[in-house]
Amino acid sequence: MEVKFIDLFIRAGFTVLAQVVSASPERGQLSLRSGNTFTSQELTTVLDVNGMAEGVALCGMSDVTASKIAAQMLGQDVDEIDELASSALGELANMITGNATTYLEAAGYTCDITPLSLIRGIDVQITTICPALVVPVGTQYGKAEINVALIATVGRQ
Repeated sequence: MEVKFIDLFIRAGFTVLAQVVSASPERGQLSLRSGNTFTSQELTTVLDVNGMAEGVALCGMSDVTASKIAAQMLGQDVDEIDELASSALGELANMITGNATTYLEAAGYTCDITPLSLIRGIDVQITTICPALVVPVGTQYGKAEINVALIATVGRQ
């Protein structure tokens, strides 16, 4: 895992959360999840990153946090994570990862992201190319967790 990559995802996550849901995110203690990573939250988005940096980015949160964020995005109460709420949360993950790939490109790593997968459940194992760096993120809506397992596949341009 390239440690420099995690900072780009943190910056992207904090920027998107602030812009889209008026969150004031706070970063928790960075940790390393060796071997394959796993979902530690009730709802996790998974996006693959391909190109000059490859791997996976996960963003997980509890159903309660997800409901509050989706409600803020949709401008209406969200009592359950239905198709509409899932779509909103997926779009949030796409924006975060999209911004992060823009930052990667600015750093000389051209990358693309694949369509996301939404996983419901805790302790679902995700195969990764390297250990994942894990960043807890606190917001007024609740806690979330960003996992990034990326390696550089070639030198920078």
